[in-house]
Amino acid sequence: MSVVKINVLTVPAEQREVLEQRFASRAGAVEGSDGFEWFELLRPVEGTDQYLVYTRWRDEESFRAWMEGPMKAAHQGGGERPRPAASGSEVWSFEVVQQAGPKA
Repeated sequence: MSVVKINVLTVPAEQREVLEQRFASRAGAVEGSDGFEWFELLRPVEGTDQYLVYTRWRDEESFRAWMEGPMKAAHQGGGERPRPAASGSEVWSFEVVQQAGPKA
């Protein structure tokens, strides 16, 4: 079964738009990676300042290959980097043990 990685980003209110714009401008950056299955950026509605970046992968190896290849290269680009929009980050890892979709 698939693996899920959730990057929990603590984002101050004044940086929310910056974070969302940065994710919008990176559209397509992960979608072509081998083993990639799904991406969602989840905005908090109430009670927290944490965004969730949800990705699902065929297996742990696919995720690690992306982390060590395209993701690492994208975050090590030359030149001056903008200040991070998030003030904290934590990655949660899960294995999918059951799943369901809508009934046809």
